[in-house]
Amino acid sequence: MIGAGGLLGKAVVREFQSRGEAVLTSRIPWSEPDAALAEFRAGAERLREAAGSGPWTIAWCAGAGVTGTSPEALEAELSQLAQALGVFEEVLCSGGGQNGAFFLASSAGGVYAGSSAPPFTEHSPVQPLAPYGFAKLRAEATVADFARSAGVRAFIGRVSNLYGPGQNLRKPQGLISVFAKAHLTGAPVSVYVSLDTLRDYLFVDDASRLVADGLDRLVLPDVHPGETVVKILASQRADTIGNLIGACRAIFKRRPLIVLGASPFAKAQAHDLRLKSVVWPELDAHPVTPLAVGINNTVQEVQRLALSGQL
Repeated sequence: MIGAGGLLGKAVVREFQSRGEAVLTSRIPWSEPDAALAEFRAGAERLREAAGSGPWTIAWCAGAGVTGTSPEALEAELSQLAQALGVFEEVLCSGGGQNGAFFLASSAGGVYAGSSAPPFTEHSPVQPLAPYGFAKLRAEATVADFARSAGVRAFIGRVSNLYGPGQNLRKPQGLISVFAKAHLTGAPVSVYVSLDTLRDYLFVDDASRLVADGLDRLVLPDVHPGETVVKILASQRADTIGNLIGACRAIFKRRPLIVLGASPFAKAQAHDLRLKSVVWPELDAHPVTPLAVGINNTVQEVQRLALSGQL
């Protein structure tokens, strides 16, 4: 697992462990490229030893980038991904990668931001509006190239607006967590898009189940070594920001303090990001967490952090 300390990564680790799977994690010193590369190699060697001649899986849930991240920082992330994949191919696929599976967490919002005719499916043309979205597409292409070269099966999950307990509250991302923090601190929340903006909010535990189910599906005989499957991971239920505020008001017992403002990054935000997955639809048969339940769970976690002095 790469990125086990993040919102999605922690949830994927919990999901695999709940299924009785052994999980290896790595702490990557991202700000030190040489040390990071050494850790990628050490992690791959540990995985090779643990897997023996059997199957292995790598889930890449890492990435600090958001819509406003600089092109230079995004380029550095892409470089580390490419270097890591080169190490994985060398260490794990020297005899062929047929036993290998790789998951990459991508961004539905990033790649479909400028697309037209929602709801967007895996067959919709992609059209990023910001360097972040273009970087996600380049990461997807890099993983697909790795899969073809190494003979590994790859699963790319284009994740919708992820939320839930464990979100990095210092990161300018995750409106639900921002609302929860503001509720406890009394601070206003700046909103830079119209309140009728449509988003697909996916609770993190639902996302981790989709990741695990997708990796199970990936190794069935109809997916061949070297093949890459792209699937949208979403609730497939759209809510406006106004609806989100209403749900928060019902839980908080008061309306969040909203300040409508302007931002240079607003032009990179689509008005309508409804999503519908048509790839492996059987994975979407499970009910998703109701928005009110997910918000309440998120608020409880933020409240716990506040009481422990970590907020």
